[in-house]
Amino acid sequence: MGRAKEIKVKVINSTIANEFIKQHHYSGKVVNNSILHFGCFLDDKLGGVMSYGNPIDKRNILNFVETSNKGMNAKWNEMLELNRMGFSSLLPKNSESRCISVSIRLIKKNAPQIKWILSFADGTQCGDGTIYRASGFHLTGINKNSTIYKLPSGETIAKHGTSKKDFTGAEKLKGYQLRYIYLIDKKSKLNVENLPYSTIKEKGAGMYLGNTRQ
Repeated sequence: MGRAKEIKVKVINSTIANEFIKQHHYSGKVVNNSILHFGCFLDDKLGGVMSYGNPIDKRNILNFVETSNKGMNAKWNEMLELNRMGFSSLLPKNSESRCISVSIRLIKKNAPQIKWILSFADGTQCGDGTIYRASGFHLTGINKNSTIYKLPSGETIAKHGTSKKDFTGAEKLKGYQLRYIYLIDKKSKLNVENLPYSTIKEKGAGMYLGNTRQ
């Protein structure tokens, strides 16, 4: 793992995190729902950011995992979505999976009510989630893209049912969205299908750094 072991992961404020994400995430955009930000430092220099928060459609996601607590209110504070990750070339190979693992350990220690983590891989524009698989996430869904569109200006944007953005002339991009879940509480159980990683290739959903792969 080399120098990846030397990376320090700690909580940072949203201003620093969001500015870094705008510069180093392929979309150039932040997620307003992010509430917890981790900075990844090597030689005291910020080289990566991971932002966690609530999913947009959280109410429909809570039952993806069965925990010991019962009822919607009990489950509401049991999960987070890893909704943005951005890393620069400052950090060495294998940094992402190690930093995710450290951030999860910090969440487990300081927020023990969090039982599980959700994240999505953008197999339409970026990648199929190699980092999540290396970090021990379960692959729980592969769906054809239904939300990412390219505007006539060349800008790509996520279209949601309540979006007020003008989508005139927009083209839906071809690709996939892959859903991953990490169970912090090992006593919790998935209520959704746990797919073998080989399903990605079987469905032709492979992508790495924006390039499709078989």
